[in-house]
Amino acid sequence: MKLDALAFGAHPDDIELVVSGTLLKLADLGYNTGVVDMVRGELGTRGTPQIRAREAQASARILSLKLRENLKLTDGQIFNTQPARLKVIRTLRKYRPSLVFTHYWDDKHPDHVHTSQIVTEACYLSGLAKIGTGQERFRPQKIFYFMLPHYVEPSFIVDISQYFDRKMQALRCFSSQLHDPKSREPQTYLSVPEFLLALESLHRYYGTLIQSKYAEAFYCTEVISIDDPVAFFTKRGRM
Repeated sequence: MKLDALAFGAHPDDIELVVSGTLLKLADLGYNTGVVDMVRGELGTRGTPQIRAREAQASARILSLKLRENLKLTDGQIFNTQPARLKVIRTLRKYRPSLVFTHYWDDKHPDHVHTSQIVTEACYLSGLAKIGTGQERFRPQKIFYFMLPHYVEPSFIVDISQYFDRKMQALRCFSSQLHDPKSREPQTYLSVPEFLLALESLHRYYGTLIQSKYAEAFYCTEVISIDDPVAFFTKRGRM
């Protein structure tokens, strides 16, 4: 199966936090979308890998994904190694996505940093015929980065206003990671009551930049070309 867009997240729920609205929109437009999680979350303070696997599949149904897979690298030990790159290369050659989404490379979590490195390098290496995986070589057209630091100006912003509620519904599938007043597990950044409000505020902020209610932001290292500027901008209803 060929995918139009494939998002690589370090941990189950990373994609839901910052890309899922865009994936919902793409699916609604008729594109084939998928998610690959790098690890099962076995080092997570809350929940278990088994619980998070069930949560990930529940979220995948809400997001209308064509597939959700886990590469089963070691949580907390995602390193940019040849075996890790080969896993991603095999995935890219199997699903042949036009667009790839992954973590921005400057992040305090080492797993996010190394996921960005692995996916970025694998997207290039996947196009080299002499890297043998028994598959036809393939290289995605573009890589888009998410979870942008505050100092990074987005390359583009996607209006997800009509998808925000479903995005949050998908995120809430990961109930083991979010606030639960009955839980006896230790608190984390995600499990404090204020987290979802902060996340909504971030999406509102990006929305204000394009005069919409909610939006998601992405960065691209390459210049993005536009074939028809008039059609592109008037389709959005603003210049």
